[in-house]
Amino acid sequence: MTDEPSILAGTALEDDVAVEPKLRPQTLSEYIGQTKARENLAVFLAAARRRNEPLDHVLLTGPPGLGKTTLAHIVAHEMGAGLRLTAGPMIARAGDLAGILTNLQPKDVLFVDEIHRLSPAVEEILYPAMEDYRLDILIGEGPMARTMKVDLPPFTLVGATTRPGLLSQPLHGRFGITLRLDFYDAASLGRIITRSAQILSIAITPEAAQEIAGRSRGTPRIANRLLRRLRDFAEVAGKKAIDLETAREALARLEVDEHGFDELDRRILQTIIEKFGGGPVGVGSIAASLGEDRGTLEDLYEPYLIQAGFLQRTPRGRVASAAAYRHLGITAPPRDGSLF
Repeated sequence: MTDEPSILAGTALEDDVAVEPKLRPQTLSEYIGQTKARENLAVFLAAARRRNEPLDHVLLTGPPGLGKTTLAHIVAHEMGAGLRLTAGPMIARAGDLAGILTNLQPKDVLFVDEIHRLSPAVEEILYPAMEDYRLDILIGEGPMARTMKVDLPPFTLVGATTRPGLLSQPLHGRFGITLRLDFYDAASLGRIITRSAQILSIAITPEAAQEIAGRSRGTPRIANRLLRRLRDFAEVAGKKAIDLETAREALARLEVDEHGFDELDRRILQTIIEKFGGGPVGVGSIAASLGEDRGTLEDLYEPYLIQAGFLQRTPRGRVASAAAYRHLGITAPPRDGSLF
C-alpha cells in the first residue's frame, strides 16, 4: 500500500493547510468556475438575505479539492454569519453534536465535512435540529426515560461529501439545496493559478499557468499545490518566473504526465488491461491486485479516470477505454464499439 501521499491527491496535505486560507476567495463574485452551482447559490443567498432568514440547508457533493469548504466560508461571509467547522468522523456521539448545536448563534453556518460518515445515532439527533431547530435529548434509561426538547437558534447546515451514495435517504432529503461540484476545465484552472500566483507573489507566464492547469486533474487544490512546487524548481534554477520550459521540466521530474496522471493512475490502467483483459473487473479486485485501499481508488483516482475518458464504470465492473490502451502504448483487442 502506498505510504507517501501523492502530490496529485485531491485531499488536503499537511503543507496545504497553512496556504489554502490565504488563497480562499471570500465572496461568491471572487469564486472561479462551477458556473451553474455558483449562479444558483447566488440566487438562494440573495433570497435568504431579502427575507432576513438563514439560508436553507445545503449539501455539497463532488470529488475532494474542488472547493466545498471554500463555499461554506463564502456562505457564512455572504450571510454575515459565523462559521463552525467539523467533520463526520469527529462527531462520535450524539452528545458531541448536541454540544456543537447548542453553542450556535442565530443564522450561524455549521459545516460538516464527510457528512456521510455520521453514525445513525447522531443522524437521529440531527433530523429535528434541521427541520424544527430543536434538539430531542433522551434523559434516563428504561421506563423512567423521558425526552427533553431544547430549542435551537435558526442555523444553516452545510454538509459536504465525496460519496453521496453513502448518505442515508432521510438525511439527504432534509437538505433543501443540493449542489454538485464537477472537475474544472483548464481555462478556469488557469485563472485560479494566475490569481494564486499573484497572492503568493509568484511570477508565472500565461503559458506556464495553462501547462499546470492541464495537468491538475481538474482540481484547484492540486493546481495550487503544483504551483508551489514549481516555484521551488524555478527558484533553484535561478529563474525569475515560472516559464513554460521550467513548468514542463519540473512536472516531468514530479512524474506528472500530460494528462495529470501519476504512477498509481498508470498502474490502475495497466492492471485492468494486463491482469483482467481490459475488464470488466470489480474495484475490489483492482485494489487487491495493487495492494491499495479500495476507498482510495474509488474516492481519489477513479472519478478523474472516468471523467478523463480512460475508464468506464459498467454494471459488471470497470473497463479500460481505448484511450487507456493508447496512453500505455498497448494495442487494444477488438471489442464492442460501444465501449470505445
